Amino acid sequence: MSSSSDKPSDSFGLYDLRVEIVCPPGERILCGAKEGDHFTLEGEMLHLPPGQGFSIYSLGAVLPLLAAKQRFTADDDWMSTDAEIACPDPNCKSRLRIIRTRVRTFRHSEVTAVPLDPKNPSKDLI
Repeated sequence: MSSSSDKPSDSFGLYDLRVEIVCPPGERILCGAKEGDHFTLEGEMLHLPPGQGFSIYSLGAVLPLLAAKQRFTADDDWMSTDAEIACPDPNCKSRLRIIRTRVRTFRHSEVTAVPLDPKNPSKDLI
């Protein structure tokens, strides 16, 4: 992003996420989840409601996708449209739904010690 003075900005946005359990009515749920169980992700911080747990196996299934879901994606990218992850237990019918809830702004200088290189801002991109 550039400001009106063409100086690079050190701010960027990430979506906050809500990951909630979806249980088909009448199905046996084996992972210990209940309809509506959830956690939120704000930046890098994961928050569970007081008194609620979350299966480490379910968390393991969804965790690799969270950083990608936090980032802005093209409308045609599958990451923009696909939002449900199957429970990792093949006999459990629950799903984990990832919902983008809001955009939170961060500053590069507040989240890393690595300085921006204004001459080559994408030097580390592959």
